[in-house]
Amino acid sequence: MKFERISDGTPVAAVDRKALQGAVAYSAGRLAEESAAREYRRRGYEVMAERWRGRGGEIDLILCRDDEYTFVEVKKSRFHDRAAERIGARQIARICNAALEYCGRLPAGLLTAMRFDAALVDQFGRVEIIENAFGVN
Repeated sequence: MKFERISDGTPVAAVDRKALQGAVAYSAGRLAEESAAREYRRRGYEVMAERWRGRGGEIDLILCRDDEYTFVEVKKSRFHDRAAERIGARQIARICNAALEYCGRLPAGLLTAMRFDAALVDQFGRVEIIENAFGVN
């Protein structure tokens, strides 16, 4: 069996490299989501759900403040602008459909006040929040 060494010198089977990369990406994504949630809490939002999954897709964060629900897509990259570029039209459509599904379960249903944000996290963990990222103000 062929072995490689990771940064601390530990030998790892070459076949595990892809799994290791996936685990690192997963952990980085979770840390980015936690940073974004912390920033929203600091701004007075209540976190209603994290990684909520509906039939149409997953929403990274669902928040509420003053009876308005905010659906957030969190993206991490070296730079904020690169993170923003990674949000595509198909992903936006899936998030919007999942948000409609979520709101359909609330007392006000589809009349619930809602907003779609992007929380961009750079390589240093800085969070930039783009309010109404999927539409017009």
